[in-house]
Amino acid sequence: TFSPITTIFAISIKVMKLISFAICFGVNFFTCVLLNAQENEVDLDPVTVSSTVSAVASSKTGRNIVVISGDRFKSLPVNSIDELLRYVPGIEVQSRGPMGAQSDIVIRGGTFQQVLVILDGIRLNDPLTGHFNSYVPLAPFEIERIEILKGASSAIYGSEAVGGVVHIITKTFAAKQGTTKTEALASIAAGTYNLVNAQVGGFHHKNKIAVGGGFISNNSTGAPQRGVRGHFNLHTASLSASHYISPEIKIAFRSSYDDRSFAAQNFYTSFVSDTATERVKSSWNHLNITYQKGKDRLSLNAGYKAVNDHYAFNPRAVANDNKSNLAQLLLQNEHRVSTKTVVNAGVQFINRKIKSNDRGNHQESQAALFTVLQYSSPSGINLIPALRIDWNEQRGTELVPQMAFSYKKGPFQVRASGGRTIRDADFTERYNNYNKALVTGGRLGNPALGAETSYNYEFGADYFSSTRIKLSGTFFQRFHQKLIDYVPTPYNNIPRRQNLSPTGSYALATNIAKVNIRGAEMDLQFNYPLPKNASLWGSLGAVVTGVSGAENASAFYLSSFAKLLTNFNVALTTPRFVCSLNGLHKQRESQTAAAIKATLSSAYTVVNARTEYNVIKTRVAVFGQVDNIFNEAYSDLLGAQMPGRWLLVGARFTL
Repeated sequence: TFSPITTIFAISIKVMKLISFAICFGVNFFTCVLLNAQENEVDLDPVTVSSTVSAVASSKTGRNIVVISGDRFKSLPVNSIDELLRYVPGIEVQSRGPMGAQSDIVIRGGTFQQVLVILDGIRLNDPLTGHFNSYVPLAPFEIERIEILKGASSAIYGSEAVGGVVHIITKTFAAKQGTTKTEALASIAAGTYNLVNAQVGGFHHKNKIAVGGGFISNNSTGAPQRGVRGHFNLHTASLSASHYISPEIKIAFRSSYDDRSFAAQNFYTSFVSDTATERVKSSWNHLNITYQKGKDRLSLNAGYKAVNDHYAFNPRAVANDNKSNLAQLLLQNEHRVSTKTVVNAGVQFINRKIKSNDRGNHQESQAALFTVLQYSSPSGINLIPALRIDWNEQRGTELVPQMAFSYKKGPFQVRASGGRTIRDADFTERYNNYNKALVTGGRLGNPALGAETSYNYEFGADYFSSTRIKLSGTFFQRFHQKLIDYVPTPYNNIPRRQNLSPTGSYALATNIAKVNIRGAEMDLQFNYPLPKNASLWGSLGAVVTGVSGAENASAFYLSSFAKLLTNFNVALTTPRFVCSLNGLHKQRESQTAAAIKATLSSAYTVVNARTEYNVIKTRVAVFGQVDNIFNEAYSDLLGAQMPGRWLLVGARFTL
């Protein structure tokens, strides 16, 4: 439940606790900032594309949007894209393994399936399972920026855009004609748990042509799991290019390959016999053609994703082999009616397929029409209505409306939005354990699942202090119908039992009739320029979320999200040194699994640190990093033990 007084008090205590780490890190330097900061424009109201499809300042969207520059990877103690997101204000990343092995992304409570991940304008969400949604087929070097749009966005993006959208925009696809830029980076690191990490990336842009690529590899053979030492070998390679074949026409293309092999013990079950290993191989291809002339901008995106998943529960069990495909086309046109009004309209087609010895062979298609109107008045009022007609061959047609409003006067802004969302079940939720000869326990798919729907509203305010500080506060509420989650279900109540053991213990994917989720979030972003080309920047977030009205409180993912989450990033950069900290504190419902002696504690705190020294200015740097400084024993999901203190050292070379 949601108790404003107690939760606000709890937030205050935990925020002060986390801020204390940052104060210990740089209190003297921060004093210098306040007294001696130079005048330098820092953009805390960046142009975004996620909420309207058109480029617009975030303050004109009526939404709470956080934008992260891709350059942040070089400064923070993070090793993968999901780890960067873990410390962004308002995002909960539930990790089963470190450094990109596997993570679920949650925004504003609910389930991990209710967040949509987009790469350069088209969806990445996996048709097999949302557990793979954090597998972004990119090296971090290729990222221009990441835009996190919090709250309902189904009117524009369709299924899964319920809690929010994570939109990753790359340098090559964002390149504009007429500029020249060349950069390259290589780094290598080694550490405890037999860790070896490596990364390389390059980008060249000259006039009409841009070419980029990258490779990242994270490897360990010593991460502890229950009674054994786990492992992970995680590799991603990507190559992209864009070319203006005329002043009006641009073509961009990306091809990526991702291979992740890891120990997956108790990632999905709490059985003693679970000693699982998993390997997920995927390829990604994306073609974009854009034609821009006069007041119109027409773009066509075509994407194809193929995933091979091999999951072995233990050496004696028959492994699950799943092959899934995602094909999509997105055609959209932007028309600038005037300086005040922009209209976007689009057509989308999606086809999903799966071939599996566990889930069977299935496919489904989806099509949609959508339109977005953006109106900005000289007085500071902004209105953004959107409407989507979405058809899926399983559920039929849904009408999805949305409206956003904002008004900015001086340093203050107020905003509000409301809308409807939808989410279709994935193939695992429908058919898990469907084709096996005998199932003695575990999670069961349900082919009869209906689509989730919800009505959302939020209102908030922002304060911009010059160009250096942005403070945001938002209240949100979501009214779900038919929310999908796994619920413990007796054998006799399961509709399909022909391959089940009567003595087994099962959780059935179920539509929960009504669930209400509400909460409040605070975001603080700051960026202070300092004398002698130094700077201090960071972010701090706190979210309190409660659930009520659920007819089944034992639903698995509904009970696992954080009821209180605070997280932060802070970095001090100088021409020679970079020092950074990040961390989080999470409170949630405690859980136990007696069979494997696992406990999900009601709260935990994790802090990480990194120090870097430029041996050769802007060219060669050495660094040291400590993850989980205080050696906290914790899990984000029951049974999936996360590592303790982790030390690594390395070197980075920059062109």
